[in-house]
Amino acid sequence: MLCTNVHNIIMKKDLTERQKDFFEKLKNTYSTKALPSYEKIKNEFGYKSKNSIKQYIEKLKDNGFLVYEDENFYIAPELLGAKFVSSYVKAGFASIMDDKIEKRISLDLLLDINSPSTFIFKVSGDSMVDVGIFEGDYVVIKKTSNANLGDIVLAIVDNEFTLKTYKKDEKGPYLQPENKNYPKIRPKSSLSIFGVAIGITRKIG
Repeated sequence: MLCTNVHNIIMKKDLTERQKDFFEKLKNTYSTKALPSYEKIKNEFGYKSKNSIKQYIEKLKDNGFLVYEDENFYIAPELLGAKFVSSYVKAGFASIMDDKIEKRISLDLLLDINSPSTFIFKVSGDSMVDVGIFEGDYVVIKKTSNANLGDIVLAIVDNEFTLKTYKKDEKGPYLQPENKNYPKIRPKSSLSIFGVAIGITRKIG
């Protein structure tokens, strides 16, 4: 994967200001979606000619800003998302140096959010606070009926969804809240795994 600094150099060297502006419009408008027809882009961006759109697209493709897959153009995945800084962050003030920025990270790609087997649920309640999952968080679930002991799972227990840690003892499988104020949950009639938690997101403020 190319580093951010390399892409910045390419953009400065090979693209005009208009081409860079066009690319930013594409990225902000379509993100991970397939680019639509030249006609639609022309109309949405206010251009007069489809040929201008075609020339922009070809230039971006030749410079690695677009990829062609399944008969559609897409923004190159490594150019989407936030900048990833390789140094660890401390709980104090520090400046981010350009030479520490290695690449861009898209949460869609990092957590495979675009996969049809990946779901996002909003957390309600405080039963998982001891593992850092709080009310209002968004938990990313990879759908699977199999879970390992200790996995945080979205389970269906007695026909109700709940997010808990999957455990087992001599009495069988059960769900463990990660909050000492809540008891373990044993199914009265049924327990099945909808999926396993693979990440959480939280908006601060």
